[in-house]
Amino acid sequence: MNSFIREPINGLTHLAGAFLSFVGLLALVIKASLTTGSALAISSVIIFGISMILLYTASATYHMVISKDSVIAFLRRIDHSMIFVLMAGSYTPFCLISLNGVTGWTLFGIITFAAVCGILFKMIWFRSPRWLSTSIYIIMGWMVIFVVSPLSSVLSPGGIFWLVTGGIMYTIGGVIYALKPEILRSKHLGFHEIFHIFIMLGSLAHFLSVYLYVL
Repeated sequence: MNSFIREPINGLTHLAGAFLSFVGLLALVIKASLTTGSALAISSVIIFGISMILLYTASATYHMVISKDSVIAFLRRIDHSMIFVLMAGSYTPFCLISLNGVTGWTLFGIITFAAVCGILFKMIWFRSPRWLSTSIYIIMGWMVIFVVSPLSSVLSPGGIFWLVTGGIMYTIGGVIYALKPEILRSKHLGFHEIFHIFIMLGSLAHFLSVYLYVL
């Protein structure tokens, strides 16, 4: 397997993530269509689902493809940039369905702008310190705390639980990625593989929040 897949565990786990994201997208669209019939709700979950598909597809491609260094470097830029796409996509259902109104649209605009800036940042200064990139991801991810009061008034405790759980999973993954703790290294798994697992757990938690409580 190593002969035709550059990083088998990283590539295949996120390839599975891309497939599951596609299944999740279908489930979200069907439920949004049946329960709300709202074009805004359907559009919001489509954005969320596509953002997951893009992230995991980009990651799987980067970790699986064997090519010359320039191609791998380009794929890595795309991979890292998709993190900002996922973050903006993950915010969308909570902003436009749960919050809606001025608060929801304002946060949506801020997050979208931050995501665009983040993508440009990654494209221009890709080799920025790992701690700096991770800090940006974490700060952007936890901007939801500024709307926790209005959000908790329209989203049930279960929805808040899965939303926060997802944030915690992403944060733990980010810290592992930034610090690269040797204590996590084993014969078959390193910090990067464990980082991938936490990212998938974060996506699952946010999917559950949207599917079970936002819709």
